[in-house]
Amino acid sequence: MTMLTIDNLVKTYAGEASRRAKSRSGTDRTAVANAAPARVFAVNDVSLEVGDGEMFTLLGPSGCGKTTTLRSVAGLERPDSGRIAVGERILFDGDGSRTTNVPANQRGLGMVFQSYAIWPHMTVFDNVAFPLQVRKRSARPGKREIQERVAKVLETMELGHLADRQATKLSGGQQQRLALARAIVIEPPLMLLDEPLSNLDAKLRESLRYELKRLQRELGITSIYVTHDQIEALALSTTIAVMKEGNVLQTGRPREVYERPNCRFVAEFIGTSNFLRGTVASREGDLVDVDTDAGRIRLESPVRVPVGEEVIAAVRPECFEISRTGWGNRPNEWSGTVTNRAFLGDAVDHIVRVGQGSIRVRGNPAISIEPGTEVHLATDPAKVTLVPVG
Repeated sequence: MTMLTIDNLVKTYAGEASRRAKSRSGTDRTAVANAAPARVFAVNDVSLEVGDGEMFTLLGPSGCGKTTTLRSVAGLERPDSGRIAVGERILFDGDGSRTTNVPANQRGLGMVFQSYAIWPHMTVFDNVAFPLQVRKRSARPGKREIQERVAKVLETMELGHLADRQATKLSGGQQQRLALARAIVIEPPLMLLDEPLSNLDAKLRESLRYELKRLQRELGITSIYVTHDQIEALALSTTIAVMKEGNVLQTGRPREVYERPNCRFVAEFIGTSNFLRGTVASREGDLVDVDTDAGRIRLESPVRVPVGEEVIAAVRPECFEISRTGWGNRPNEWSGTVTNRAFLGDAVDHIVRVGQGSIRVRGNPAISIEPGTEVHLATDPAKVTLVPVG
């Protein structure tokens, strides 16, 4: 069942040139008023479907349009055009003769901000109870039901023992859990989370990732999660949509997006990749041989590319094996020289000179090979991705 549908969503803003011109005086300002203003696409014809119970993540760098998309769903931004529906309920429709735009306070969605946005003058209990207490009288639960619902949510968030404490006297992690509790207590059909862990230190952020995943699985709340953190997206998500410059480049399961990126940007943004540029030497079914500066590499790809076409073969560093002695007759086995290495704690990176290029290899921290050592590399054809040039 589809919980959220976004169709052809567009949101633009005035470009830099227009804003600068509008600040001028006299004839310049008049000329600008008569000219069509330049527009910048924050969200450019985005269409998405989010299934019931999913943790759907919008992932991308700053300025890619992920937060604008989320705020459009929340009702905090008014799109130029498109359609947004939660279940059968239309929240925004800007393509008909009459625009539908349900106000943010009537959408009934849960929202968790990056800055927590808790009320400092209230206790933990009162912060969570407030969204229920300010509902219209006809929809407001009774005092006993509010007490029970707030107590249940606080216990779920492991904040029950802090119900009477002032919100400002909580730690950063506790404040973020409080913000989550306040969003959950209204039992929303859809939860919107705008980089909720970015203000926490690395260790706390990691522990809260697992807490969020546990809560989302146990409560079954459909959630839209915005982040620029690739590890966070891979750890939390049911589905990831990678965005760049207002466009969705790829949507899929975390493993699919990581292992089979459909373009160079996705391969570079999620993790690290070796990009081996070359030309297709031969093809037999899904097996493709590509001649690169590092040597010939074989890969498996359903993408039909003609012999002689220029392509890029992408290989994650952890998909290479490294050995001082080699293996013999493997399809993607090369010899090279270690030029550098770096100990990363849970892995060791080796930079290996192969042919005219360099390849990054990430492996077991117990294996550390000195620079200048002759080594052999190998990778499985199934672990090599064909990426379009450009």
